[in-house]
Amino acid sequence: MSFKAVGAAVVRALWTKGHGTPPLARSTRASTLTTTCSVLTAREPGSEASRLSPEQSYGPGSDGPSGADVPPSGEPPHPGEGEGAPGARGRSSTAVPTRQASYLWARYNDTKRLVHDLIPPGACNLLNSSTIYANNEVDLSTVDIYGFDYDYTLALYSNALNGMIYDKAKSFLIEHFKYPKEIHKYDYIPNFTVRGLHYDIQKGLLMKIDAFHYIQPGTVYRGLSPVPDEEVLELFGGTYHVPLELDSGFYGKGPKLKQFMDIFSIPEMTLLAAANDFFIRNGIDYDPVHLFKDVSEAIGMVHLKGFMYKWIMEDLDKFILRGDETDAVLHRLVSQGKKLFLITNSPFSFVDKGMRHMVGKDWRDFFDVVIVQADKPHFFTDCIKPFRRLDGNGDLQWEKITSLDKGQIYKQGNLFDFLRLTGWRGSRVLYFGDHLYSDLADLMLRHGWRTAAIVPELEPETKVVSTHRYALSLTWLQALTGLMERLQTHRDPESKRVFEEWQKEREELRAMTKNVFNPQFGSIFRTCHNPTYFSRRLSRFSDVYMASVSCLLNYDPSYTFYPRRTPLQHEAPLWMDQLCTGCMKTPHLEEMSQIR
Repeated sequence: MSFKAVGAAVVRALWTKGHGTPPLARSTRASTLTTTCSVLTAREPGSEASRLSPEQSYGPGSDGPSGADVPPSGEPPHPGEGEGAPGARGRSSTAVPTRQASYLWARYNDTKRLVHDLIPPGACNLLNSSTIYANNEVDLSTVDIYGFDYDYTLALYSNALNGMIYDKAKSFLIEHFKYPKEIHKYDYIPNFTVRGLHYDIQKGLLMKIDAFHYIQPGTVYRGLSPVPDEEVLELFGGTYHVPLELDSGFYGKGPKLKQFMDIFSIPEMTLLAAANDFFIRNGIDYDPVHLFKDVSEAIGMVHLKGFMYKWIMEDLDKFILRGDETDAVLHRLVSQGKKLFLITNSPFSFVDKGMRHMVGKDWRDFFDVVIVQADKPHFFTDCIKPFRRLDGNGDLQWEKITSLDKGQIYKQGNLFDFLRLTGWRGSRVLYFGDHLYSDLADLMLRHGWRTAAIVPELEPETKVVSTHRYALSLTWLQALTGLMERLQTHRDPESKRVFEEWQKEREELRAMTKNVFNPQFGSIFRTCHNPTYFSRRLSRFSDVYMASVSCLLNYDPSYTFYPRRTPLQHEAPLWMDQLCTGCMKTPHLEEMSQIR
């Protein structure tokens, strides 16, 4: 059965609305369409839909079905509603129901029943956070060389680290920059922010922006308080759109906006919010630009002065997660004859301590090249800094580097010399990193390497998406949106009141599907229906993405990752809203055909 026929069958099922008209006969091929075939049996005897009383099938204020609500018995489907392409009735059709509210609420209830039937039992359990997701086709059998970042790639850290970075940076803000001591009262708030947010440096606003440069309403914060949507529109000239010249640059850093892209930026965003909140609540005038610079420098001091490295090295068991899985990945790749290399911005002593904890004292034997303090992303773009070799104690050796040898440790350098000395080029190389800009963007766009993004947030977000409640709410949200689009040609006062109720429910559903991820900012991948700015960059700069490198253990070394072919807007109506409502996004199809 074609998707076109399925759409037509759904529309016919919707028109029957419990008047005893049997559903269309199921094709023997329909069983392969597990998402849609249950639609055709939505009204079968014994189903939940058939057990509902007539009163349950109509909305508030209706008296039940009337003869005007459906086409007369035996009448062929209206133009655009039958077995041809499913579309909307023309406004001049004589079959427009006279009791608009009853008609609209009947369509609403029928669609809602179908949505419940469309989600097969156990469907939510099919999602697995250990899956590797493909943005581009990648054949692992053609990959000979695997490269890795260290922090949040080979070494994953516990959330306790974020709180310690926040507290130390807060102390620097007070002791070094002489900020009011009362800021000490602001404790770290876990999960207040999410990765990928933008910060308006001049306005002191933290916000979530979608792939089309639009701010998501309800996700703009000044300090720890949300900014009303009306005020956001006023601040941005009557629009939610952020112009390209105001947006962050290629590496997420612009003159007026900065995008926080790595996991280490979470405590920085939280400290910015806390400091802003202090000055606002106490009525103290301040310059948001200077505050941003001071907080950024305070966070930087935690790293530059070595506090973060010290904390982790003093308690490796507390901070480093899944070290045994990293060990298993490296063993497996080496046993398959793959070449490995490491390029990290972290210092040798820190990397050495962590790798010894995860892999053992001979960890360097796994890698053909090890480069520390690489100064990414400049390592990938500049050709100025030469490579330097470190001895076993991490001391610098002053000698000209003519080759990159296994078992040695190298510092700084640049990618152009790396390519010249190794000859590792193109799609033979697959590099793993957590920072889309600093780790992956240049490698994909300039050098043609394969890239793999490490996104630890996939694990908690997959757990949310896997719940039946979320799946049902999201499916109903899509179906309700499609129903509103399909029936928006009903513009009489009675219908408008119904649409106001539907719109209110739609907004409640959108808020619920956002808040289950994060009450302030929602999912890092979605702004309601659009991808986030982060998500668009993820699909642009990574061939594949996963929660951790250990996901490689679930796949054969010759496995090929294929991206799912999802329909574009002009392609076949495969989306839930269109299947449930027969929507072709052509509300006046009948009238247009007459004109032509």
